Amino acid sequence: MDATLTNQSENENIWGGDNKPLNASYGKMMMWFFIVSDALTFSGFLAAYGFSRFKYIDSWPIADEVFNHFPFLHGVDAPMYYVALMTFILIFSSVTMVLAVDAGHHMKKNKVAFYMLLTVVGGAVFLGSQAWEWKNFINGQYGAVETKGGQILQFVSADTGKRVNLSSFAASIPTDRAQHQSKNGVWYVTESTLPTHSLDEVKAGFLANDQLLIKTQQNDESGHKIVLNREDSINKISQAVYVVEGANLIRNEYGSPLFGNFFFFITGFHGFHVFTGVLINLIIFFNVIIGTYEKRGHYEMVEKVGLYWHFVDLVWVFVFTFFYLV
Repeated sequence: MDATLTNQSENENIWGGDNKPLNASYGKMMMWFFIVSDALTFSGFLAAYGFSRFKYIDSWPIADEVFNHFPFLHGVDAPMYYVALMTFILIFSSVTMVLAVDAGHHMKKNKVAFYMLLTVVGGAVFLGSQAWEWKNFINGQYGAVETKGGQILQFVSADTGKRVNLSSFAASIPTDRAQHQSKNGVWYVTESTLPTHSLDEVKAGFLANDQLLIKTQQNDESGHKIVLNREDSINKISQAVYVVEGANLIRNEYGSPLFGNFFFFITGFHGFHVFTGVLINLIIFFNVIIGTYEKRGHYEMVEKVGLYWHFVDLVWVFVFTFFYLV
């Protein structure tokens, strides 16, 4: 009878939540389950990106030519500089999170609050930088034209080989063409924003300037975009049917539409995780300030949110490597 009572008491303790699987609290275990499942999701996205890039490897945009902007340095070719700076900022915020967790182990409230604040600031700066990258990617810098077959044609200088903005050579042809609005458009549907220059203006300006050549979206054996000679460029421009400025989910001036789709989806999905992490870190920061965890006698919540933040940083390292560097 006594043995039966003892076993019942032990069972109640087992299911009462007092046990710690793998010497970790249930809160940490659930965070690890979430991280593993989310890691599988990101792995699927990156694998899909890798397969798509391999399929269109001969025409995939070159990251150094796409992400070459830097704040306040207009017209300066800075390939990947700002993306590298963003990555450093995010990794540094992971370091401050480690310091916050360590301060929590020593029950140092002020240090925990200080390092949590630095982590929030680092995440917010990264988000702002990512939004700035999106703005440049969407608006574009030079413009291009698209052929009937969906090929993107960019314009470069015959002397320097650098890309040329459409506005620098497009002719000015008077036109009454106006953007269709829902009140007067075809089928009462609002038309997408009209390009700055019409196709006829771009063609006329190109034909009038002998110093312009066309760069196709095809890569040569060395991995560089193929630049046509003047005669082939003139023949190619005749196939153009659409002026492309910037990028969206349908077409982009950098090359394959899939590149833009993956860029928006993968970086956007990761940005959502960073945004969520910043909000959670901010809540934890205020809880530290008011002494919530001092009263509990531990800073385990800082450890749990720290696991999430390290995961977000690690995912970006893979995104940065596969999307920007490789």
